Amino acid sequence: MTKFFSLFCLCLFLVISCSPRPQTTSTSVGSPSNDGRVTVGTTLKPRTLDPADAYELQSLVLVYNMSDRLYTYPSGSTEIQPQLATALPKVSQDGLTYTIPLRQGVVFHDGTPFNAKAMEFSIQRFMQNGGKPSFLLKDVVDSVKATGDSELTIKLKKQFAAFPALLAFPGVCAVSPKAYELGAGKFQPNNFIGTGPYKLAKYGTDSVRFDVFDKYWGDKPANQGINWQIFSSPANLFNAFKTKAVDVAYVSLEPIQIKTLQESAKQGNWQPITAEGSAVKFMALNRNQKPLDNPAVRGAIAALIDRSVINQRVLYNQAEALYSMVPTTFDVYQPVFKDKYGDGNVDKAKQLLSSAGFSNSNPARVQIWHSSTSPTSAAAAQTIKALADQKMDGMLQFEISPVESATFFKDISKGLYPASIFDWYPDFLDPDNYIQPFLECQKGSVAKGCEDGASKTQGSFYYNENINKLIAQERREQNPEIRKKIFTDIQAQVATDVPYVPLWQSKDYVFAQNGVNGVQLDPSQFLIYKTISATPTGK
Repeated sequence: MTKFFSLFCLCLFLVISCSPRPQTTSTSVGSPSNDGRVTVGTTLKPRTLDPADAYELQSLVLVYNMSDRLYTYPSGSTEIQPQLATALPKVSQDGLTYTIPLRQGVVFHDGTPFNAKAMEFSIQRFMQNGGKPSFLLKDVVDSVKATGDSELTIKLKKQFAAFPALLAFPGVCAVSPKAYELGAGKFQPNNFIGTGPYKLAKYGTDSVRFDVFDKYWGDKPANQGINWQIFSSPANLFNAFKTKAVDVAYVSLEPIQIKTLQESAKQGNWQPITAEGSAVKFMALNRNQKPLDNPAVRGAIAALIDRSVINQRVLYNQAEALYSMVPTTFDVYQPVFKDKYGDGNVDKAKQLLSSAGFSNSNPARVQIWHSSTSPTSAAAAQTIKALADQKMDGMLQFEISPVESATFFKDISKGLYPASIFDWYPDFLDPDNYIQPFLECQKGSVAKGCEDGASKTQGSFYYNENINKLIAQERREQNPEIRKKIFTDIQAQVATDVPYVPLWQSKDYVFAQNGVNGVQLDPSQFLIYKTISATPTGK
């Protein structure tokens, strides 16, 4: 989801849908009833409902099910499928022009007909109004035009093979041209008028109400509406679910609470739903800071990391070990760090440090920084320190330094942190979004590292001209097999250079009361609301 979108929240995704004329209120939605509506509990509090400005988890989780995009993801797959489009784009030979056929017979929540002009307006607004996610399209799109009543043509500034995946980003949804305006800063944070299966009925400080849109073009929801209840803490959400005050609990329970609910689910008290997530946790190693300027030291840290120990101690085994920048959800994934370093390979770590001139009398000392508001980053850092203290005979010593969240994310690109731990949530589901935002560097050198580019932004200051070329190639390449080979080469190079150490890939946990059916997560970790139904026994 963003260059910093991932960094501001440890939560996973949650979703709902919306309507034309919301009423702002602070009244609680209340407990589940037998009216066919589903009550979902969360701790997420949205900043805005405007898709052109929604870039935090709290807002994007709402935009997803209140809207339709040109493309979406089917359950269990990272391959896009048409939604408001009727087919995948037709791509010109030079890879710059995308022609998209559009669905007919669709209307917005305010009754305005959907057509190519409306989609052109929606995309133009996303780019021109200057919202937080506008760069996603603005950096790559040259023009967007309705070239027929049901045909949209988009021209790119440069080739980008992953472009269709950008069109599945929740904010790139259709909005009513009659309800919104073009223009910098012209946002509607408390309203939403789209084409989705729900319309917004009430938007309050601690609750949101979604009613079914009776003119929705697609399959109607399995429920009569959604009550979204916002809780002030994971503890309150946990207790509300245990007392059956909500039908579904998702985002954000603490690992110990998830473990408790999982154990109780074995007794048949409720249903646990688990899915492979797309969020990842990394350690960035700043090659401009000693002793991390030495590749052998970075390799030693990679060898020392024991992902099974971290997963057990930090996450109660609620994650999946990650051995690449790219998560296992993509077929290009290669476990390069496992193959090259293993897990907890103390002998290799000591060997690498010795080759770099370090010993117990001349230890390599590294500071690990993390956001003070991230409990999993803090626990991971302490676990890594403990591994070094117990296993490395003093050759490798870590100092842990928490810092206030806003300061952490502001200073990471200034090169102040030797090592840092953070989360990443993708903007769009393509391997590129785990590679380019971390490794590309527009200006730099082997001697100075990255002076301007993505790797500087993420705190590693990594520079490798061959990696820059490979990223440019994978972004141009339309052939999936050739592109897969390019990603294989990139992953292998990263394991050699170690600008980052991948730690884990998230798992998503949803809990539903008995009698609640159709609980599904899409590959972006969004809960799909229209499939959920609740019988009286689930109340």
